[in-house]
Amino acid sequence: MIFRRRDRRPWWRIVADFLWPRGGWARAFTYVKHRLHRLPDPPERIARGIFAGVFTTFTPFYGLHFFIAAAIALVVRGNIPAALLATFFGNPLTYLPIGVVSLQTGHVILGRHTPHEDEISRSLGGKFLDAGEDLRHNLVAVFTDEQADWHGLGIFYDEVFFPYMIGGIVPGIVAGLAAYYISLPVVAAYQKRRRGVLKAKWEALREKRAAKEKMADEADENHEADQDGPGAIRDEGNDR
Repeated sequence: MIFRRRDRRPWWRIVADFLWPRGGWARAFTYVKHRLHRLPDPPERIARGIFAGVFTTFTPFYGLHFFIAAAIALVVRGNIPAALLATFFGNPLTYLPIGVVSLQTGHVILGRHTPHEDEISRSLGGKFLDAGEDLRHNLVAVFTDEQADWHGLGIFYDEVFFPYMIGGIVPGIVAGLAAYYISLPVVAAYQKRRRGVLKAKWEALREKRAAKEKMADEADENHEADQDGPGAIRDEGNDR
């Protein structure tokens, strides 16, 4: 295939590049910002798409963020590519603080005991592992005589997933609106400046083309004058 990589990356390299891109996160963010600026859509639609993408990162539906961001962008009439790019707001550097804020907010909304940040970070990984182990065990139980056990998944849903889903709405909206109002003037200014640059380039090309055409016309006139000159002299000599 044309776009297939020549050097097939091993799985550990894929994971490592996800956690820390080869060019660093600063370069990755610069690339995303560059792509957002160059999207061919009005700034309002791009900003609404950014809102959708940033809001989606506060939901616990990991692995589905692209689909959710695209759906929200359709609802708010935002730019879908901008929404997909904005989901990179959620990355290994921000997932932990996003999860802590969403879980604490969810526990407050549900009227539950609000655990400390250290307690959340220590127990969150264990609950994810327990839920994953239950999924693996129950998948094996479908094809064997083992008994399915949903205890770990039940705890994960009650103490992590549901509070995360409820609590992520408020900070997600706040972060999404902040991203919207920050990106709107930035994208508008960039597009205006880019239009000015393109217009200046177009004017320069047009002037250059006009100058070439003028030089070509002058060359043709000089060539015709050179051809008419000897002929006119010969005609005068014959008349005499």
